[in-house]
Amino acid sequence: MLTLFTNRFQAFQPPQGVPVRITLGAPRFKLPYSLTHSVRELAPRRDYLSQPEPVFTTAYRADLDQLGPESIAGRLGQIAEAEGDHRLVLLCFEDLAEPGLWCHRRIFASWWKDLTGDVVRELGPMADHYEQGTLL
Repeated sequence: MLTLFTNRFQAFQPPQGVPVRITLGAPRFKLPYSLTHSVRELAPRRDYLSQPEPVFTTAYRADLDQLGPESIAGRLGQIAEAEGDHRLVLLCFEDLAEPGLWCHRRIFASWWKDLTGDVVRELGPMADHYEQGTLL
């Protein structure tokens, strides 16, 4: 069983689950928690990183389609099994505190729901905007 959430590095709290980096680069600032897991396959590629949202979304979803939900679930499942916790929190840098902001973690969440039916809740400041629910 996997329960996925999203958040930003700076807002993550250990009781939320297991932190998992899904960015090309690691944070260059000190984190108050240990970040031992990274799934670089879920990071956007540099060639479309600075593109406008529609171009970025199309390219990123195409990358996710190529990986497929089974492959991603397998990779994330390995982390959950190693940690003994089914709650994984996929982390990136973007602050979604203002309406209209976007990032790849929420594009992933939308893609994941489209293909698996599983909701990936945002735990950050705009959690209520992203279907926040009760932590399991």
